[in-house]
Amino acid sequence: MADIVLINPRFEISYWGLEHAVPFLGAKAAMPVANLPLLAALTPPGYQITLVDENVEPIDFARCARADIVGLTGMNVQRQRMKEILYELKRRGVFPVVGGPWVTVQEDDIAGLTDVIFIGEAEETWPRFLGEWREGRHETRYEQVERTDMATVPVPRLDLLRMKDYAFASVQFSRGCPFECEFCDIIVTFGRRPRIKTSAQVLAELGALVAAGQRFAFIVDDNLIGNKRAIKVLLRDVIAWQEDHGYPLMFATEASIDLAEDAELMELMTAANISSVFVGIETTNEAALRETKKMEVWCGIIVGFDSDEGGVFAAQSRFVREARIVSTMVNMLVAIPRTPLYKRLASEGRLTPLQDEEHSGGFGTNVVPLRISREALYAGYIELMRELYTADAYFGRLDELFLDPRFQITQARTRYLRRHPLRWLQCNAQLLAEAAGIFVLLMRGVPDAELRREYRRRLMRLVRHRREPQIIQTYAVKCAMHYHAHRMVQALLSRPQLSTDLAA
Repeated sequence: MADIVLINPRFEISYWGLEHAVPFLGAKAAMPVANLPLLAALTPPGYQITLVDENVEPIDFARCARADIVGLTGMNVQRQRMKEILYELKRRGVFPVVGGPWVTVQEDDIAGLTDVIFIGEAEETWPRFLGEWREGRHETRYEQVERTDMATVPVPRLDLLRMKDYAFASVQFSRGCPFECEFCDIIVTFGRRPRIKTSAQVLAELGALVAAGQRFAFIVDDNLIGNKRAIKVLLRDVIAWQEDHGYPLMFATEASIDLAEDAELMELMTAANISSVFVGIETTNEAALRETKKMEVWCGIIVGFDSDEGGVFAAQSRFVREARIVSTMVNMLVAIPRTPLYKRLASEGRLTPLQDEEHSGGFGTNVVPLRISREALYAGYIELMRELYTADAYFGRLDELFLDPRFQITQARTRYLRRHPLRWLQCNAQLLAEAAGIFVLLMRGVPDAELRREYRRRLMRLVRHRREPQIIQTYAVKCAMHYHAHRMVQALLSRPQLSTDLAA
């Protein structure tokens, strides 16, 4: 039986990686990538498959050397580690193959380091390659011509992952986004026509998550509501499944800002037990985001657009505060190869090599801004992050949201549990035990005494105002998330480049 090892490289510390928070949540990583267990499910019989996520376990290179094929995936932020792994695999005489988001947009970055490369989706090309490899006639480059018919995608092999090591699970309902954001590579990989799985497929995957012991899953679609009509049908079936199975799963997801314009869609999402939604901010309209009272809004902000001037940082800070957005991911604009932005800036001579930090001037972006200097962009980004994640600012936003009795999450599950007293007791006891466990780990694991006092004070204040176990447990998770952001900000402030920028 042919032996295949599939590897996901470790991530550098990032906002959504939650590397500093997951130990307090009893995990080693935030959530698994979706492509490894999916590739395993796409593999025909007759192969032994081993999945290795370097974020939860080290790579055993001696084990890889015994495999017939070693597959490697990776995103932009993993590109350096991908090359390190490929160098070691090549040194050991391994037969490596590479696919995933990064090589799809920049395949020459790993030239000479792999024997086979996969561009774009691989539902058709991966099985085809394996068949040709067995016959000794495989190609060196595979690119799927047609977009994958999502109705044919199998249930991922979660049984091959160490699911207990993740704080959250992941699940995919659809691919593609109808918008054409200039900086986004999603339409390069998945196209502008949203393609959605059938209800039967999604429900089978939800069952697999529950069987794997998961209770919270991130719906990793880049825009869940890209096809509103189709997703409403699917959400109704998810709601029925939740009712039939006692609401075992809680979700978070990503959506475009026009969600706020569709009250029916928001109701369906909350009824499906979607408690949080990540929104890429395309407008600083806090009133629109306040419409989503039954879900917490997370947001992503990008600074460094051509229209951005020196005042953009204060404006973004004010917007986040007024919109009560607790979790905000701030990034400087980066031009990803093959995107419209990359092509435009390349033609204008406003790109530096998208390589390691030292090759892009230490600024964390390959874009040369139009209206402000790179030094001012970097310094403004650092100051914005610092300002958003001071304890007073963060918990000010969090308390304004969570101390408000009108803010409710998992209302549909709460209604269900009230009809089933024994399950109500079991669920709430588990939530309170988790909150207590997180609190104890924070008190033991956070070295900063002032921060420990802040977390203790804030949690005690919450308990005096809100007694719902789900609110208390979620607030405890938010304390751990603050610690992660705090550590990230401290690392940014300690970088040598910062002192040069601020002095300029």
